[in-house]
Amino acid sequence: MKITTQALIDAPIDIVWRAFNAPADILKWDISEDWQTTWASNDLRIGGLLKLRIASKHNGSGFDFVATYTAIEPMRVIEWREGDRVVRVEFKEGDAGVVVNQTFDADPTPSVNEQRREWQRVLDSFARHVTAIVF
Repeated sequence: MKITTQALIDAPIDIVWRAFNAPADILKWDISEDWQTTWASNDLRIGGLLKLRIASKHNGSGFDFVATYTAIEPMRVIEWREGDRVVRVEFKEGDAGVVVNQTFDADPTPSVNEQRREWQRVLDSFARHVTAIVF
């Protein structure tokens, strides 16, 4: 099953794109109530790797996330694969800003609604981060 989250960000596409991909920015927005990204590396090219260290805010335990880029259209599309799971992020510039659509394969657990909420929270964190850069 595919899940989609979306955010409208009042910022120029070049700032949105850079903030989504720059490791220093990823550390600031890729965060939730329970975990945070503590280290990031991003080789943004087809076949390149996105590497993240994700750690619990409560006890510091964590894991390494590694995904391989499968499609990149600068300022428009990023797609990566982690195992059998595919994530596609589309950036569409319009009069009101940039719409970011993120579509991903659901995990078997937790529930689809929980996954949608968590991914939306992170995307909302990204939108707040970009807005803070611009304003």
